[in-house]
Amino acid sequence: MAAAARARVAHLLRQLQRAACQCPTHSHTYSQAPGLSPSGKTTDYAFEMAVSNIRYGAGVTKEVGMDLQNMGAKNVCLMTDKNLSQLPPVQVAMDSLVKNGIPFTVYDNVRVEPTDASFMEAIEFAQKGAFDAYVAVGGGSTMDTLPTTSGTGSETTGVAIFDYEHLKVKTGIASRAIKPTLGLIDPLHTLHMPARVVANSGFDVLCHALESYTALPYHLRSPCPSNPITRPAYQGSNPISDIWAIHALRIVAKYLKRAVRNPDDLEARSHMHLASAFAGIGFGNAGVHLCHGMSYPISGLVKTYKAKDYNVDHPLVPHGLSVVLTSPAVFTFTAQMFPERHLETAEILGADTRTTRIQDAGLVLADTLRKFLFDLDVDDGLAAIGYSKADIPALVKGTLPQERVTKLAPRPQSEEDLAALFEASMKLY
Repeated sequence: MAAAARARVAHLLRQLQRAACQCPTHSHTYSQAPGLSPSGKTTDYAFEMAVSNIRYGAGVTKEVGMDLQNMGAKNVCLMTDKNLSQLPPVQVAMDSLVKNGIPFTVYDNVRVEPTDASFMEAIEFAQKGAFDAYVAVGGGSTMDTLPTTSGTGSETTGVAIFDYEHLKVKTGIASRAIKPTLGLIDPLHTLHMPARVVANSGFDVLCHALESYTALPYHLRSPCPSNPITRPAYQGSNPISDIWAIHALRIVAKYLKRAVRNPDDLEARSHMHLASAFAGIGFGNAGVHLCHGMSYPISGLVKTYKAKDYNVDHPLVPHGLSVVLTSPAVFTFTAQMFPERHLETAEILGADTRTTRIQDAGLVLADTLRKFLFDLDVDDGLAAIGYSKADIPALVKGTLPQERVTKLAPRPQSEEDLAALFEASMKLY
C-alpha cells in the first residue's frame, strides 16, 4: 500500500470516530448530489469492473520475492497473525524474500476479525517503518488490515472490513487505493486450515455469490454519479459479476462439503480457493446485501461464543458463520423480487425445482440452504451462538448504519422487517 493510501485509511478511521452516532437513527445517507444519466434518469446507467491481478497455482508463494524484486521494492512489511506466523505459508514467503534479497520486517500482530483499534496499531507500525510494499499472508483479517482462507476474496477487492468498537458493529472502508496490486492464490496453504475454518470461510463464498447475484441491478441503483470517480465499488448486480457469482456457486455446491470433511483433499480445497477469488471478483463489483449487513452486529455484539477451531483469546463469531445464519430468512424475504434468480440458485445448490411454483422460490432456496447447513453441522441459528429475542433491537440498531450494503438488497426493508428477519434466524432447523 502506498503512503497516500495508508494515510487515507487512517483519515477515514478518524472520521468514523468523530462522526459516530451523530444521526439519531444511525441511518446515514450520502451527501453526494445525484447526477443524471444520458437518458435523464436519476438511476445509474453504467457499471465498471475493477479487480487485482491474480496468480493461481500450487506453490506460487515461492514467487513473491521475485515479484517484489520486479517491482523494485526496497523495504517490505510482511503482515500476518500470530497463528499463521508459526505455519509453513509464512515461512515459504519469508524464504522467497530472503532468496531474492528483499529486506523485510514481519508484523504478526494482525487481529483475527480486526477492529478499528487494531487497524490503527498496524497503521502506526507502518508509518514508523516507512515501507514501500506490503505482503499480506493469510485470509481476510490480514489482507483487510493492509490488504490462507478461502472465503473473503480480499485478494481481489478494495474493501477492508473491521469491527467498529464504539458501535459494536462491523463496517467497511471501500477504496480503489487499497485494492492489492497482485493476489497470489496458493492452494497448498489451505491444507493447514481446520475443518470449521474451511466451513465458515466457505459460507462467506456461498453468501458472496448468492447476494451479488440477487442484488439490486446496477441500472436501478441511485443516485447516478455526477462524476465516474464517485461511482461506488458496490454497484449492483451486472452481467459480468453474474458470471463470476454463478460459477463460484457451482463450485461451492460441488466441493465445499468435501473440503470440510477431508483435510487432505487438495482438489476440493483448491477449487474452494478459486471459488473464493471468483466470488470476490463478483461481489467486489456488484456488492452484497442483507446477509452481510445483518452479520456485522451479529459479530460485533458477540457475548461469550468462541467458535471451534479458532485459536483466539476473545469471543468470536467468525464472519462466514455470522453471514450464513440469516441466509434462509433473508432469501425468503428477498425472493419476491427476481424470483427466477432465487430459484436458479436453489437448483444449483441441489434443489429439484421441476415442479416448483415461481412464487415459492424463496421458500425452496431457504429449505435448500437449511439442508446444506445442517449437513455441515452448523449451529442451530442465532440462539445457538448466544442471542435471544431480547437482543433483536440491538441487532437491528447495528444493521441500520450498513446502508453501504443493505441498500443493494432487491427489496427495501423497514426496521420491523429487519426485526422479523432476526427473529426468524434465531432457530434454523
